[in-house]
Amino acid sequence: MPSFVPLDRPVWNALQSGWSALSEGGHLARRIDPLYGPFGAAADSSPQAQEALAALVPPGGELWIVERDPIAAPPGTRILREARLAQMVAEDIRGDTDLEPLVLTEDDAAEMRALALMTKPGPFHPLTHRLGRFIGIRENGRLAAMAGERMRLPGLAEVSGVCTHPDHRGRGHAKALMRIVARAMLERDEIPFLHAYADHGATIALYETLGFRVRAEMHMMVVARDG
Repeated sequence: MPSFVPLDRPVWNALQSGWSALSEGGHLARRIDPLYGPFGAAADSSPQAQEALAALVPPGGELWIVERDPIAAPPGTRILREARLAQMVAEDIRGDTDLEPLVLTEDDAAEMRALALMTKPGPFHPLTHRLGRFIGIRENGRLAAMAGERMRLPGLAEVSGVCTHPDHRGRGHAKALMRIVARAMLERDEIPFLHAYADHGATIALYETLGFRVRAEMHMMVVARDG
């Protein structure tokens, strides 16, 4: 059974492991290539590390920081928004599905991003779809729902990008796709985890029916360069 301790600092530890080939920066702070996502983290809370993290904020862009301990904006940045997240893990996935989803490919990339930008399940950059396997459901030729993978740490994998087109909600698509994605992780000996907004009680309750449990409350901050 993998340790859950790395999930206290999921972004930093992903940048040192599953995202290492896509990371930018140095030993004091790193971020993922902006084409793949907006996430970054400092090695620690020292002034030197925080200054290094601030230097990784793209001009005119954003940096997303996710930590278990409360966080302050790096020097020279301004806070665009903050949120509390519920970090959830599942050591078993409940229920079955007879759904046979599509494995989404580069041919689906533009439609995947359009669906994510419409429904806002979280940041979805031009190459986010390459971070892991994504699966989906098509109805009448249109991508109706999808779910996939984002962060990967030793023995741990994040369920992400879960979204359903507004015209296709209420049919259990998201739940079925999540069940398939998470169960595939368990079959690879990886524990699935995810992040949900802490004040979205109905969403958390839905994930609990699949077997997820709240492990920790996390703090998310989105920052941009000041001025």
